[in-house]
Amino acid sequence: MRPLQDVRILAIEQYGAGPFGSVHLADLGAEVIKIEDPSSGGDVGRYVVPGQHGEDSLFFETFNRNKLSLSLDISSREGRAVFEDLVEVSDIVHSNLRGDVPAALRIRYDDLKHRNPAIVCSSLSGFGMTGPRSAEPGYDYVLQGMAGWMDLTGEPDGPPTKSGLSMVDYSGGLVATVSMLAALHAARRDGVGSDCDISLYDTAVGMLTYPAAWMLNSDFIPHRTRSSAHPSLVPFQAFPTADRWIVVACPKEKFWRRLAAAIGQPEWATDARYVDFDARRTNSASLIDSLTAVFSARGSKHWLELLREARVPCGPVNSVAEALSDPQAEVRGMIVETQHPYFGRIRQVASPVRVGNERPTYRRAPRRNEDAEYVLREIHGYDADRVARLTHPGD
Repeated sequence: MRPLQDVRILAIEQYGAGPFGSVHLADLGAEVIKIEDPSSGGDVGRYVVPGQHGEDSLFFETFNRNKLSLSLDISSREGRAVFEDLVEVSDIVHSNLRGDVPAALRIRYDDLKHRNPAIVCSSLSGFGMTGPRSAEPGYDYVLQGMAGWMDLTGEPDGPPTKSGLSMVDYSGGLVATVSMLAALHAARRDGVGSDCDISLYDTAVGMLTYPAAWMLNSDFIPHRTRSSAHPSLVPFQAFPTADRWIVVACPKEKFWRRLAAAIGQPEWATDARYVDFDARRTNSASLIDSLTAVFSARGSKHWLELLREARVPCGPVNSVAEALSDPQAEVRGMIVETQHPYFGRIRQVASPVRVGNERPTYRRAPRRNEDAEYVLREIHGYDADRVARLTHPGD
């Protein structure tokens, strides 16, 4: 048995955040059935360029491998009846829609508990199902700005800058996953399901973590730092070498002592200006200037080999191509393959979730409505006539 092989999820999801959360569950064996609205052509992620053809795209493949697809309009009378039949034999209804939509579609716990008292209803929205912004759409880039992330990112004299990845979406998807698994555990223990009201806004604000605590409880004002430096630990940032940038980190005093010795400046470890965290933070300008001069004198290969040998945390600032070709990625099985009828061999990154020693198997993302007959006939026992009527409504 795979870890989640006994879990069935009805996913009314689209684009990135919702599908990113559920793809990890699918990789762990959960049966994730995407409910795709036929009037809109299904999940909008199917049409994201580049690498898009018909109703498939590499974007969609990334977030929807190992899932099933059922084209169903749950706002119609017959579509609603099918949906509720599926709720009866499922564990979770997972959606990522605008905060006011779950109520309109009647997919909250109170709307569905009459069919399944243990159903878990997870809603991941931009701003949540309550509050003055609940009816507003929320997207990653917007939330990075609203939650203060862009104000903290980039060089001090540059413009506000977003993360190079959609980290609010991805983090929100993972928060939804944790919430669903916790609610499912409780539902199986108690026989009573619940709502999980998750928002990208809450996720983004929650991830302000210790800078928020410093600001809320002292006179500390979070601000941008040069060369992606840590806000308080010195040195802990990117440095230019003779040929490229590297990252060097000293989050413990022992690393600072090792670094000073490795670069031929052992006296810096006991210098009153640099002797501990507080001293190095106070005198960061002079220390960073000195370290920059040292690192700039030789190439990155020299410094990375030297610092790794000294057991100082460090690494190159890789391109995406370099990151994906790193031997560590290969050893950890982070590049996986699926086969697609149009794209052929598709290589993509694996889920980093690890449970036990058995590795997940990977199947391409479904074509729209590809699994209708299985879902309708095998899961809920509809007869052939009803399956035909639902899968070919115009015939």
